[in-house]
Amino acid sequence: MAPMTDEASFEPHDHPHHHPDERQLTVVAAVDPAHAHAHADIWLSDVTVGYGDRPAIEHVDLAIEPGTLLAVVGPNGAGKSTLLKVMAGILVPWSGRVEVLRAPAGREARRMAYVPQAELVDWHFPVTVRDVVMMGRYPALGPLRRPGAADHRAVDEAIEQVGMSEHRGTQIGSLSGGQRRRVFLARALAADPDVYLLDEPVTGVDATTQEDLMDILEAEARRGRTVVATTHDLACAAQRFQRVLAINRTVIAHGPSSLVLDPAVLARIYGGHLLVLGGQAVVIDDAHHHDEAAPGEAHYHDEGGPVVP
Repeated sequence: MAPMTDEASFEPHDHPHHHPDERQLTVVAAVDPAHAHAHADIWLSDVTVGYGDRPAIEHVDLAIEPGTLLAVVGPNGAGKSTLLKVMAGILVPWSGRVEVLRAPAGREARRMAYVPQAELVDWHFPVTVRDVVMMGRYPALGPLRRPGAADHRAVDEAIEQVGMSEHRGTQIGSLSGGQRRRVFLARALAADPDVYLLDEPVTGVDATTQEDLMDILEAEARRGRTVVATTHDLACAAQRFQRVLAINRTVIAHGPSSLVLDPAVLARIYGGHLLVLGGQAVVIDDAHHHDEAAPGEAHYHDEGGPVVP
């Protein structure tokens, strides 16, 4: 990763309540739990969960308000993907409580879009870009209703939004890695959700694709949507996100995105994976490492088929 020298250019959204110490915090703010709960789209209280008998995240407390563009960062195996699965209702906590959109996680699934890093896709199956994006409309359609004019319009608009209109009839397996990521984001956009949960949406893509996708996520946050995305790119987290959540099995820091420019904070997050060269912090991390997969889950990388860990 290149050294991080630029200050964050995206200012946090206007907050309707006054927390004067918020920008100075390097750990989770000690706010009134009732206040945080009442104003959160996503709320976790003392959450612990894992795989088998091994915990992946422990004692996580978190409140994310509507309209937040939040980057989740941390070292390999820190629990970033696990955290998203808990929010999506895919994993049930061993202990603690999770609420999304004022309901237990998973109950408001039709108002959420979850895009995992591990897409279980048969790349040889004859489905087109448009078919894949239409899948984002299915939860709201129900089992008996066929897509109508509004659904087709939403799909076409989402495809255009991610710059894939020329490929709408292309078979999904023939796309490049960056194009696939655009399509999966279009599928999420077509659902018109209130909450986006995105696992590494801009990892392994070229600079132009990264900027395009981040422009879209920023626009969704400005519409009042809540966007939570994991990333290994700390420069992107600092420059394009409003806030950052740093985890390493538990919450290490939560606050404005400028936190990831602080070497002291980075040292707490990454420990021995952090180097300081000429006064600049450089993180040594493997962007292709995942949290432990649930049984039957496969991971893919951009230049090949599914990879089973």
